[in-house]
Order: sequence, then C-alpha cells, then structure tokens
Amino acid sequence: MTNPHHTTADDTHPHPQGPPGLDAHLVVDRSGFRLDVTLTAAPGDVVALLGPNGAGKTTALRALAGLTPLTEGHLRLDGTALEDTPPESRPVGVVFQDYLLFPHLSALDNVAFGPRCRGAGKAEARTQAAAWLERMGLSGHAGVKPRRLSGGQAQRVALARALATRPRLLLLDEPLAALDARTRLEVRAQLRRHLAEFEAVSVLVTHDPLDAMVLADRLVVVEHGRVVQEGTPADIARHPRTDYIARLVGLNLYRGQAAGHAVRLDAGPVITTTEELSGPVFVAFPPSAVTLFRDRPSGASARNLWRCEVAGLETQGDQIRADLTGELPLAADLTTVAAAELDLHPGASVWATVKATQTHAYPA
Repeated sequence: MTNPHHTTADDTHPHPQGPPGLDAHLVVDRSGFRLDVTLTAAPGDVVALLGPNGAGKTTALRALAGLTPLTEGHLRLDGTALEDTPPESRPVGVVFQDYLLFPHLSALDNVAFGPRCRGAGKAEARTQAAAWLERMGLSGHAGVKPRRLSGGQAQRVALARALATRPRLLLLDEPLAALDARTRLEVRAQLRRHLAEFEAVSVLVTHDPLDAMVLADRLVVVEHGRVVQEGTPADIARHPRTDYIARLVGLNLYRGQAAGHAVRLDAGPVITTTEELSGPVFVAFPPSAVTLFRDRPSGASARNLWRCEVAGLETQGDQIRADLTGELPLAADLTTVAAAELDLHPGASVWATVKATQTHAYPA
C-alpha cells in the first residue's frame, strides 16, 4: 500500500492552462458497491461530504487521494488530469481520522517530513515546519513527540504537516472524530479559521452535521454511492430531500401532493400548510413545533391534529424527544416537566398538533 503520509508534486511539474479548482467525476466499482459522485469546487471552497456509514464518503476521499483507482470518470485539479498520477506525486494533502503521525519523530520533524519528500533540504524543511507550527499556535511543542500531545494538538500537527507542502487539494477524513466533546468545540473553531485561510480546495468527510455546517461552504450529501442533495448548509437544513437529511438536521419530513394549502401525504393524512402549492411537494417541521395532549384538545380544529402512540422516549439535553407512531409518524420535543405532566411512556396514547404556520412546504 502507498505510504499514507502525503507528499506533493515536484515544483517542476507542469501547470497546464485550465480552470482552477477541482473537477471530478468519481466512479468506483467494488464488491457489489458502486460509487458515482461528481464534485466540483473553486479555490478557497470548503466542501463537506456528508452521509451515513457505508454511503461511499471514504471511498470518494481515497479516490481523490489516489489510494483507490477510478473504474471510470475523471479527476482534474487546476486543469491537470490526475487519474494516472501516483498518490505521492499528487499536489494533495491528507489529514486522516487518527492523524497517523510518526511516533518516533517530534512535532517539528513530522511537519518537516512533507517538504523533505518534496526535495527541500533538512534545514529548509525544518524552517518551514517551524513556521507552520507557529501558525498553529504550537511553537512551544516543536520538540514534543506525538504520544505527549493532546488530541487537539495532534490534530493541529497533522493539519500543519498536510499544509506544509502547499497542496492544491486538502482532504480531511473525519478530522474531529478522535476528540472529546470539549476539545472538539475549540479545535472546530481553530480548524474553521485555518480552512478559511487556505487558498486551494478543501474536501471534508464527516458524518457529524455540526462539523459540516460549521466548517463547510457547501454540503454534498451522499447515500448509497450517489449524491442525493447538495447546497449551502442553510439551504440543506431548510429543504431536506431525504429522510436521512431530515433526521440529520432535526426535522420531520413528509412527501405528498399539494392542492392549495392542503398536502395529502403519501403516508395518508393531510397536512395544512402556510404555502399555497400544487403538485409533488415535501413538508417539513421541527419536533419543537409539535404539541402533545393526552386527550383530544377541546375546541381544536381538525387541521393538523393526529392520534398517535408513544413508541419511545429519549433524553436530549434538557429535553425529551418522543418518537410517535400512528396516524402520522413523527418526532416531538418537549420539556422533562411537560413529559412528566403528560405521564408519557412507551405505549401511551396521545394527540399531536402542529400549527400550519410552523410547517414548511416546498416542491419535491
């Protein structure tokens, strides 16, 4: 297998005229699984590949790095075709999930490894490495070996090593997954700043929606080896198009046929919405928009009122998430006090209501 510690192309590598940035159509066939993903990005863009386990995110990242060959398609970076270029000759930097720092080298020499492989002399490589460690706020840890670094420090050393060769494509594989929750907050903010300063293309693979929303300019959601939706974080969050994305951004999502303000769902019932539409639509609303009653509320109109049963309860911070089945399967959020007052438990019968003004309908 190719040494996972990336290097970059020789400075004498020709740079043909072509559109800057990434232009990739990644097709990989592997033991019953087919990845077919198109990715484009301009210099300075941060793109997050998001999707459930087994969706093909890591396969896409390995194909970009040259560690997994393409079955079909193309891969161009700044106008240069890379399909037949070996991994060690690609202008690509990689930050792996577990960082893969050399345990026997100091932080300084880990970062200097890339420039050394590119042909820099030892003194020059260490000078460059020292500058990168300073940018990362790690000057005081230059002589420290990886086992004595914290998770956040190791992540920054790995990022410095990836950037020290000035790659034209930076790949980050779950870069925050190895960190505890407290460290993750701090390092996420630092990583956002470093990515904002990076002048080339960054591609981030993650299954964490918060990492994707905070770090990326654009999200590409992959399911079963295909792109199912892409757009800005705000657009994805407001207009989810699959159940996976809806769960990811915390929304109840349904598909149906609209006629005016009424949407007859594929699942059966009708939802009254604020928007007036016709034809195939999605309807979404947050779990916090759902109000629960143990008895049918007196005086309530028939609109957006469904009889349900509690299938499960889950504590989420200071709230309770109720998983409901029945006329309309949905998730509802309520306070622990409200859950106690309603005596909610699996099997309990409830009535669920949602105001039309809290729904959001958009074309399917």
